[in-house]
Amino acid sequence: MTSSLNRRSPSATALLAAALLAAAPAFAQISDGVVKIGVINDQSGPYSALSGPGSALAVTMAVEDMKSQLGNLKVEVLVADHQNKADLGVTIAKRWFDVEHVDAIMDVSNSAVALGIQTVIKEKNKIGMYGAIGTTELTGKQCVKTGYSWLHDSYALVSGPVRSILKSGGNTWYFVAADFAFGKNAVQVAKEILAANGGKSVGETYHPMATSDYSSFLLQAQSSNAKAVMFANGGAQLVNSMKQWKEFGMQNGKQKPVATILEISDVHAAGLDVIEGLSATTAWYWDKDDQARAFGRRFFERFKAMPTATQASMYSAASHYLKAVIATGSAATDVVDAKMRSTPVNDMYVKNAMLRPDGKLSHDFLLVTVKSKADSRYPWDYYKVDTIIPASDALSPLAESECPLVDKASIQKK
Repeated sequence: MTSSLNRRSPSATALLAAALLAAAPAFAQISDGVVKIGVINDQSGPYSALSGPGSALAVTMAVEDMKSQLGNLKVEVLVADHQNKADLGVTIAKRWFDVEHVDAIMDVSNSAVALGIQTVIKEKNKIGMYGAIGTTELTGKQCVKTGYSWLHDSYALVSGPVRSILKSGGNTWYFVAADFAFGKNAVQVAKEILAANGGKSVGETYHPMATSDYSSFLLQAQSSNAKAVMFANGGAQLVNSMKQWKEFGMQNGKQKPVATILEISDVHAAGLDVIEGLSATTAWYWDKDDQARAFGRRFFERFKAMPTATQASMYSAASHYLKAVIATGSAATDVVDAKMRSTPVNDMYVKNAMLRPDGKLSHDFLLVTVKSKADSRYPWDYYKVDTIIPASDALSPLAESECPLVDKASIQKK
């Protein structure tokens, strides 16, 4: 005899089926039932530690965490190494869009490559979500409606340290920069902020991308007698610069070292004894709060390293993108773009962040200083958070934007 608790009337069964159908996401507008995300970055070169395989893992984790909401929709993550070559990055992007039917490209983490891919994003009307891209051109003159800067740009990276150090008397600056799009843009932006706030640039030097010997560049910085030396490079370039900075005894001198792009992977690679005292702006730190720590530990279990700000930003970007796909039941670029722009980003990376008309994700930043060994309490406890820089101060004003998508007339009326 069947229990009455297990029997359902035909009407009850129909109601249950309808409820299940209503709860399941509808993806009728995705013809092949597959959403493809392409992660392209430096997988083996100087920027591989700050983005590289870790960014691909972060995107994969975002897909896994959304599985229950995705239902039967399949999400594929493709990974490619652009080797820091703009032409190769463009070739891969075109193939992904034309042949592989990729819906969105993520990370990139090289300014020159990003500017190249941005042209493809515009031509193909696809989505690009960028990580560690410094050049302000990406959301400036070369902005595209569906190209989003999820992490930072040169203005956000240099404005906090420059203003802070100027207040403490560091009014003369020298720049050691990588000889490519980001390095040149960062120096230009820093010099503009210095001039506007009473500071002075006393010189600059540019090094090749692949060099490992920074001695001549550092000696020029030392002889300049500048009170602050800013490094407009990143990854292995910054690590090697700081190692030689210490070897030349400059760590104990009067000059204040400042990084434009500092990732926790750089500190780990060089060691606290080499990088202690280095100041920088960062969008995220794994130890900033409980939610960030929870993600950091999950990531560490699989990667054996704490996530960088770049990698955390790519988890956030992929999550926000997929939430828009789920909410709209579509992977159509314009539909997803509208949903992403109208929805605040709330996750372990940022709180109540919104996409600006120029494509920048508007969020707060942290001004940090690398701790000494004596101050570090446990593994990967590397940063002292000096202050929180609100988005209104960290990002360049929209009213001054060179992005043609920005309606300056409406901004000025507000």
